[in-house]
Amino acid sequence: MARRKWLPALRTLIPARREPAPETKSVTWSGGYTSTTYAGTSNMWSTEGRADGWDIDRVVTESYERVIWVYKAIETISKHAGRLPLEIGIGRTEDDEFEQVIEDDPLLRVLNGRANPVETGSQFRKRLSAQILLSKRGAFVEVTRSNRGTITRLDLLPPNRVIPVPDPRGEYIAHFEFTTLHGEVRELDPERVRWIRDPHPTDPFSGVTPLEAAGISVDLDYLSRLYNVAFLRNDARPGGIVAVDTSSLSDAEMNRLESRFLPGSEFAGHVSVVGAGPGGMTYVDLAAKPREMAYEQASQNAKVEILGAFGVPESVLGNAAGRTYDNAEQEEFNFWAHTELDHLAMISNAFAGDITNPDADIRFKTSSVQVLELPRRRRRAEAREEWEAGLISIDEYRRRAGLPAYNNAHSRALWISPQKAPVPAQPQDAAALGIQPPAPAGGELPPGAGPNAALPPADSPEGGAAAAAVAQARAEGGQPAESETPADGGAAAAAVAGARAEQSTGGQPGVAAAAVTAARQTEPPTPGDAAAAVAEARGVQYKALPPGAPDTFEVTSDDFDQAQQTVAAALAPLFDRQQGVITARLRSPKARKHTRFWQNDGPSDTRGGEATLDVERIVGTDRWLEEIASALSRILAGIAYGVSQRTAAALGAPEPPPAAGARVTAAVLDAVYGADEAARHFLDTLSRLLDQAQTDTSDLDDLLALIRTVFADIGPRTAAAIAESAAVAIVNGAADATASAIGPGIIRTWVTRGDDRVRPAHAAVDGITLAVTERYAVDGYPMRYPGDQLAPRHLTINCRCRLRYRTADADTVPRPAPASRKEPS
Repeated sequence: MARRKWLPALRTLIPARREPAPETKSVTWSGGYTSTTYAGTSNMWSTEGRADGWDIDRVVTESYERVIWVYKAIETISKHAGRLPLEIGIGRTEDDEFEQVIEDDPLLRVLNGRANPVETGSQFRKRLSAQILLSKRGAFVEVTRSNRGTITRLDLLPPNRVIPVPDPRGEYIAHFEFTTLHGEVRELDPERVRWIRDPHPTDPFSGVTPLEAAGISVDLDYLSRLYNVAFLRNDARPGGIVAVDTSSLSDAEMNRLESRFLPGSEFAGHVSVVGAGPGGMTYVDLAAKPREMAYEQASQNAKVEILGAFGVPESVLGNAAGRTYDNAEQEEFNFWAHTELDHLAMISNAFAGDITNPDADIRFKTSSVQVLELPRRRRRAEAREEWEAGLISIDEYRRRAGLPAYNNAHSRALWISPQKAPVPAQPQDAAALGIQPPAPAGGELPPGAGPNAALPPADSPEGGAAAAAVAQARAEGGQPAESETPADGGAAAAAVAGARAEQSTGGQPGVAAAAVTAARQTEPPTPGDAAAAVAEARGVQYKALPPGAPDTFEVTSDDFDQAQQTVAAALAPLFDRQQGVITARLRSPKARKHTRFWQNDGPSDTRGGEATLDVERIVGTDRWLEEIASALSRILAGIAYGVSQRTAAALGAPEPPPAAGARVTAAVLDAVYGADEAARHFLDTLSRLLDQAQTDTSDLDDLLALIRTVFADIGPRTAAAIAESAAVAIVNGAADATASAIGPGIIRTWVTRGDDRVRPAHAAVDGITLAVTERYAVDGYPMRYPGDQLAPRHLTINCRCRLRYRTADADTVPRPAPASRKEPS
């Protein structure tokens, strides 16, 4: 019993065994702000507090504001972050450009526009970049959103007054503590703060700044300059000393001599006289010794180390002395490739989660940085050398240069040096390159072969001597030498040569045409005659008119209908696309900014206004007319080519003469011009209606409804009118251009539909026959053919007339007086 009582008493004499107290950590601000204390920092992230003792105010004062190389390095890196805007887009091209650029994301309004009421986006980005380089803890950006969740402002928080507080439950960050200037501590949710830093390899709560590695070099540079200044200010030595015998000098004279050793740079360089002992005189040179000049080497080493830590070459700072142009350019490229681009990516990636479109990406727009084109220039130069050596084709070079490939026989081939002999990339390219004759197959040209494909050699079985004669006849001067005229060329070759000679010497076109016709109708005495050789070499077969058939040609209603349907099919998607483009521009915030159609995003939104919309920019008349002209030019050219071929064949020519090409092209341009005028009238009407509507309403939905109504009601009628006018103009224009090029022996007759839709002016010329060189007088206006776009619009719109062509003697055709233009009343 007593033992049980003694043991408890004895235990009181033994020191109690205590559990260790929980770890605590205190951080005290150097600026005199309220201290912040938190416990429980030992967690899965093993925070070590490396950044807690980093005094950024002292760093700014003793390095950024005092050492020139620190200032220039930070300014060089951060100025690009402030100068280059950010862009948001989706997808990437081969040139690393966005396939689709998003311009109206709210994030861009604060990053590129105004970040907060006292800072523009450029100033905000520059300060953010500098803080990342100066602060070991990193930079903290507070994000403010509207009630709708839209970002309205960004604010940079002072890094020395923000503490990331770890979550004791194992999460990364519980919250951020921000101490205001008045000592008030605010807790910020992690969703509201963007913590941007160059991460530390072991401590996730700390960043890395180049000033850590360059700290000693920063102090060395400062102390070296300070030593130099102190040396100049405090050095008491003159430039030289003359020692004399002072045994006979009094104390007053000695004091006078010694007083000359006064401190200060104003005495530097002069000669002083002092005593040297009985009978002696000595001179001592006090010029600077290597010891005094050691600060120069120290300062130079410090500069190299500081700039090396920041990754900024001296040539980028503006001093390229001692470097060639190529070396300086390479140093600038290395700066962008290894320092600046990574720094900019770290900033832009911090805001990737704030983009409205989750599939989009954000980055700095560096397309204006010329030095980043250096790798592409080198690749193009290397590709040019490979092409010159015959190692790659033209198409391969263009793809490497970022240009579209031509994709024809010549651009696909390898051209071997030194004679640049082509090597076909595909078997069917050989004929187009003139290496072997094309193989005729059903009268069609082989793939890749054009009308100028090379003829087979003269000694080949396919060519024969006649082919050589034709090749010589095609040359300039046009006629083979008499001694070289083939014996088996026959009458056809001689007739062709004679016809070309007459044309070149200015003979009558009718005689030459008759000679060519006679040559074609002559039965070839031998298989090697010229016409057969040309047909065989080209792989094209023409069907001759039946004997006794009249040489007439007349376009039919089917020609007009097919052309009209083709043009209408091309116009339909253009009208639909333009409606979508105009609608998208109306809805674009950029177009509505500072106008009465801006929809405010809250009471702090100041982007509204009373201005009117820029209707001309929204409609985009010139851009759309270019698209219409580009689309219709290709379509109408194909229609015109077919009509020209059929016209020439009907009038006895195997193919349209060369002179018809330019005239047919002019007809295509005339038809495109007519379509352009009609489309412009439609867009002018739309612009006028939009101008009138926005003066009566400020509701965007009203303008969108107006766009839908105009394109639903007026758009189809305009497209139909364009298609009909263009079809009549191109069919009649191509036929008339081909007939005019064949010769003046062609006559034509105006033919109407003969129904109640024919206008009186056209009915008046129905049945009138004129030569192809004459113009019809229609209501006092000269017209070349129905649908002539050079005539007034009231004589061409909805026209369905056509011309009937036939061959006859031009002298028997009546020639009325030339039509004079009647001025409209």
